[in-house]
Amino acid sequence: MATFPALKTGAVAQYGSSRTRGFSTQVFRFLDGGEQRFQDYGAPLRRWTIRLSLLDEAELNALESFFKSQGGQAESFAFPDPWDGTVYANCSFASDQLATQYGGQAAGMASVTVKENRS
Repeated sequence: MATFPALKTGAVAQYGSSRTRGFSTQVFRFLDGGEQRFQDYGAPLRRWTIRLSLLDEAELNALESFFKSQGGQAESFAFPDPWDGTVYANCSFASDQLATQYGGQAAGMASVTVKENRS
């Protein structure tokens, strides 16, 4: 299985990136105003917004190549959590678009969202 590419420093994210966890709950509302709630899954799903700056051309190309090889959000890959180092084996990109910007030598920028999938 493919793994999200690290920068030359070994990091997969930089300052300004964020991580969230989400739960899924089904709510059924009845005519009398009552509600019944069901949890769709027991554990939260994680989502990381990765913001990268001051990338050189090789780092930006590696990220773009990886994104293309995954077919955007079509394929799954392993993603190491930048906060605690845990590797989540079933992740994918949240969008079919990768935001990149070439700003000169070692001044490239990228932003991408990675999401954990249920197996």
